[in-house]
Amino acid sequence: MAHPYDHARSSTKKWGGNAEDYLPIHNWFDETKAWIPHSMHRIFRHHSEGIFECEKIFGPFIINSDGKKVFTRYIGEQHVKEDCYGKIPTAKEWLDNINNPPEWMIRTLKIKEDDNNTKRVSEPLDNP
Repeated sequence: MAHPYDHARSSTKKWGGNAEDYLPIHNWFDETKAWIPHSMHRIFRHHSEGIFECEKIFGPFIINSDGKKVFTRYIGEQHVKEDCYGKIPTAKEWLDNINNPPEWMIRTLKIKEDDNNTKRVSEPLDNP
């Protein structure tokens, strides 16, 4: 399971700026870990409806520290894909699969460091 800061650093690889530009959005997605300290916390926001809710809260875009406009929805999609094994599920898919979780519910994409010590999404990661 990636820390919000790891997601934020992954965002800088895609859109520039610095991790702090993206951290409020990634923190919002993962603050449900305080409710359920398990990967199933994702049922609350890690889906297409959660991405649209994020856009309502943070607005349609942010301006990063490089002065670039980055759509909030794209940041949300990146976060959900990294945590749901490349998939953007619907809330209904979470509920329909709660008793028999498919791979995307229990595995994440690993965010690992490259030569510049920057984390990037690269491969599946088992998530107990």
